[in-house]
Amino acid sequence: MSALPLAGKAAIVTGAARGIGRAYALRLARLGADVAIADLNLAGAARIGEDLTAESVMAEVEALGRRAIGVEGNLSRPEAAQALVDAAMDTFGRVDVLVNNAGVAVARNSGTLPSDTTPEAFDYLIAANLKTAQLCCAAVAPVMKRQGSGAIVNISSQTGISLLEGGNLAIYGAAKAGVAYLTRTLAAELGPHGIRVNAIAPGIVETARLKRLDPAMGIGTGAQLEAIALRRFGQVEDMANVLEFLATDLSGYVTGQIISACGGAVLHPH
Repeated sequence: MSALPLAGKAAIVTGAARGIGRAYALRLARLGADVAIADLNLAGAARIGEDLTAESVMAEVEALGRRAIGVEGNLSRPEAAQALVDAAMDTFGRVDVLVNNAGVAVARNSGTLPSDTTPEAFDYLIAANLKTAQLCCAAVAPVMKRQGSGAIVNISSQTGISLLEGGNLAIYGAAKAGVAYLTRTLAAELGPHGIRVNAIAPGIVETARLKRLDPAMGIGTGAQLEAIALRRFGQVEDMANVLEFLATDLSGYVTGQIISACGGAVLHPH
């Protein structure tokens, strides 16, 4: 494989202003792609104390010798998803890779169990995790169909395929299970057009945000660490490694698959 397998190609990464999304964007840039960085808040890294190597993720991409744009917006709104794709097309003239990473696990002023999630939190979590992915896929599909090629990588979650203790993060898990199902249906629909659609289901990843979470949320516990076969939590580069496989020709005959990148926390078929 070429040292720059995505040279001359363009990617969109949602939820890319920090954390795992930032790692996805930087990996794609290192592989040769120009990148559109989408987020609700393009300055989100500073809010959680995540250090960047430049003033923004866009500047980090440009420091790698690639073109970059930043697009802010609420991607649970159809017009925002379309505006993102339009901006990428206006700048790059093509979209070869879409990474649907935008999402959130918890909502304010709500419990996280199935029976104590408020109606407002339910709508918020479904919109942020599932609706954003569907809308962005719908917006980019016509572009990739015209090109006769493309790779869509949706981000599901370990929580979408295996329960957390006591049913914690229930609606987040339901939304991410929906992302997995959406991935399979899109693979069936878009495969005849040369478009591959797969998903990554990350386990617990040590991001700057995770380290700031209230321990009462029940994420990153010692018991969870002991339940992982590899006995370590994930790192953002672990997730970017899987993305590299799915975004390049290395996975040219892979579509409709959900890759559980969880260190062996999930060891059953899904």
